[in-house]
Amino acid sequence: MRKKAKLFLSSIFLFGLLAGCAEKDRLSDGSELIDKETFVYAASGEFKPFSYTTDDMELTGFDIEVGKEVAKELGLKPVEKRLKFKGIVEGVKTGRADAAVASHTINELRAKHVAFSTPYYYSGPQIFVRPDSGIKTVDDLKGKEVAAAKGSTYADTAAQYTDNVKVYDSDITALKALDGGRHDAVITDFVTGKTAAKEGFKIEGRQLIERSEQAIVLPKDNPKLLKRVNEALENLRQDGTLAKISQKYFGEDITTKPE
Repeated sequence: MRKKAKLFLSSIFLFGLLAGCAEKDRLSDGSELIDKETFVYAASGEFKPFSYTTDDMELTGFDIEVGKEVAKELGLKPVEKRLKFKGIVEGVKTGRADAAVASHTINELRAKHVAFSTPYYYSGPQIFVRPDSGIKTVDDLKGKEVAAAKGSTYADTAAQYTDNVKVYDSDITALKALDGGRHDAVITDFVTGKTAAKEGFKIEGRQLIERSEQAIVLPKDNPKLLKRVNEALENLRQDGTLAKISQKYFGEDITTKPE
């Protein structure tokens, strides 16, 4: 009797899990959305100036505005969804969001699980240290304690140069720790570090390690939506919208591929 009861409860639990993965709305062009009238896109809200929360707890930033403009191009209502950065890719993969506009660097590991749009901006990891630090290049990082955001490519980059990597939930908290006297360096997006320095963090940028391409993340099994998002991004490039948003947040255009 107990075995039957356990089997019955297990069946209910499994049904609940399956029910939580509700079927998406299929549009006439074959693309799929959580809701046919909305574009639900994820961001962390912990990556200023790309995505962060206002005093009213609303999401804002470069990524958020790009997501809104993409939704408009798609003829859909934009709906922002805040997820921890380390869980965003899995969230898109499992259908918690239609896409992620969250500064994800295109790389082979992520590409095994999700699809990437064309790049919507170009960046790169940079070393940030306190002003009195003797660290200048990656060669100086050996044996040093380097902090980065959990689940980011910057943590992977740091691990190439030191075996002492500390991770935080966001790049900003890592930079705050550096400013407060912790760790020897932080590796993060050069724009994020530069913005933090402008806002009063006692940090300096050193070597720009490499260039990277950031893209919108979408499910692998939704190629029609990927096509529509790429078309939307191309329209936003051509009419200058992407460059305009970039100038607003960074004072420069980071949406054009560097020479």
